[in-house]
Formats: sequence, structure tokens, C-alpha cells
Amino acid sequence: MTRVVTFGELMVRLQPFNYERFVQANTLEFTFGGGEANVAVSLANYGLDAAFVTKLPEHAIGQAAVNSLRRYGVDTSKIVRGGDRVGIYYNEKGASQRGSVCIYDRANSAIQLAKPEDFNWDEILEGADWFHFTGITPALGENAVEITRQACKAAKAKGIKISCDLNYRGKLWTREQARQAMSDLCQYVDVCISNEEDAKDVFGIEAEETNIYGGKLNHEGYKSVAKQLADRFGFEKVAITLRESHSASDNGWSAMLYDAARDEYCFSKKYELRIIDRVGGGDSFGGGLIYALLNGKNTQAAVEFAVAASALKHTIEGDYNMVTVAEVEKLAGGDGSGRIQR
Repeated sequence: MTRVVTFGELMVRLQPFNYERFVQANTLEFTFGGGEANVAVSLANYGLDAAFVTKLPEHAIGQAAVNSLRRYGVDTSKIVRGGDRVGIYYNEKGASQRGSVCIYDRANSAIQLAKPEDFNWDEILEGADWFHFTGITPALGENAVEITRQACKAAKAKGIKISCDLNYRGKLWTREQARQAMSDLCQYVDVCISNEEDAKDVFGIEAEETNIYGGKLNHEGYKSVAKQLADRFGFEKVAITLRESHSASDNGWSAMLYDAARDEYCFSKKYELRIIDRVGGGDSFGGGLIYALLNGKNTQAAVEFAVAASALKHTIEGDYNMVTVAEVEKLAGGDGSGRIQR
């Protein structure tokens, strides 16, 4: 069975019920999520052998985090146990013209304080076909940068494909810090995933004549961004998700996948989304893309599968995308009617 290993932080997600604001909420929903963990759940749901690696405390909250992955079939056997706390993020869901708000409380979490010697990457990556991380993980600190670097080196030495979602988070580090760390880490990456803003924020590469707020996307500009990224770092493929933000509730959603060897640019169909929960939308795209590429789909089919998977995630509460291959294939094939299944 194809094996994928992902590495990052798994966090507690606390959120007011429905669309309440933090200041009016009396209770908060308690779930878990995190970029690379979300990808692992997607891949496990697609039937792959998906393992998630992190460091979590041995207390009950740490165990609850582990259990949240186990219920979907994610391999948690390589998670290091130790430290004192699980990071937290507070999520206030936006609606209509009010945007969502995310507040982090992750300082001194177990993974942020982890040391390089906590992880034996040669052992962790044994038998793996693919390794995935995001730009959020090295943003946790210098140790996290070094741990990620060691993972990438070990994966590269074993001939394992490596993917990275740039995922710039301005609340975690500066653009300068991101550019320095990610320029080093991206030399190991085969498949890069970005969006309208990440390439600009991290590497200063910008799509021309595009207004993501006004709904105007210039396809030629994104082709230029993808080629610049591939030329700079030697990426085999570059995926760029294209979100047209009409409001917090309604988005246009599509993507482009660039195959550098073939100099081939493929744009997906666009979905007009009514959003239930957009957190994890990019991660579900990443999970769909990894699955599609590992299963030999061509460039057009791969980007269509990934976008359809992510479109479905926007209808599901929580970080994790709980859909099957058959459901994704159905939507990618053109059946987006939403008719009841009996």
C-alpha cells in the first residue's frame, strides 16, 4: 500500500457554536486540526497508508489529539510523546461581509519546544513513498526549521517525493524569516502548493493584473508565478489555488497545476461555493493532489480531483475532510447537483 508521511502541529480548535462571535459565546466547541494532520486524514479516507508525525504531551488532551486521528485510520505510531501543552487556536466563523477570525495560543507547545534529536527520520520514513509538510511548521521556531530540514534530507536520500504547501502565516513569523527558511527548505521539494498570496509574501513573486477581492483573476499571471517558482527551485510541479472571495460565505474556487517537465499548464473548472467551514480548504486540496499524483492521474485530472476534494471540504464542519474517493470523483466528473442519495 502507498505510504505517505506528514509532519506538523496538531492543535486544539476552540470555536463558538454556529456563527456566534467570541464576545457573545458562552460555550466553545472542542475539536482538533492542523495543516499536515488534515492532509493525513484526507489520505487515510482515500485508502492510503497515511502517517502523521508530531510531538504531543502524554496527558489526556494529548491523547485525545492522537485519538482524533486514529478514528479515521491515520497511523499515529511515530508521534513523539512529551512536553506540557497542546497548542490552541480559537476560530470565529465569518459570514457574509464579516470575515472569520483566528487567534493562536500555541507558544511553548510540545512541538514548538521539540528538539531535532526527538525524531529519527530514517526510521520514520522507512517504506514511505511521499513526505509532506507546510510552511506553518518551520514558522514555529529555529528548532522546527532544523527538524523539517532533517526530515527533507532523509526523504531526499531515500528517493521519497516531497511536497510543501507554502502556507505563509504572518502571525507566526515575518516575511524575511519565511523567505530565508523556505528558500532553504524548498530546494528539497518536488511539488509546491501555493495560493494567490503565499508566493508574493514568501518569495516576492506576484501575479499581475489580479484582484482577488474584485473577482478578477489573470490566468497568464498565475502561469508566470508557477514558472518562476519552478525555475527558481527546480520544482517538478507547482499547484496554485485560486480563491475569489466574494464574501465570507461565498467564494469562487479553482486551481492551476503546472508540470515543469512538459511545460504544461492546466486550469480546473471553477466552483461557486456556499461555505460551511473554509478552515482546512487548502489542506484538502493538498491531500487530493497528493492522492491524484500517486495514482498516476494526468495533470488535468489531478487538478480536477484536488479542486473537487477541496470544494467538498468547504461543506464540512471542522478541519478534517471526511469524503471518499467516489464522492470526489463524482463531483469532478460534473455531478454537483447535491441531490439526495437514496
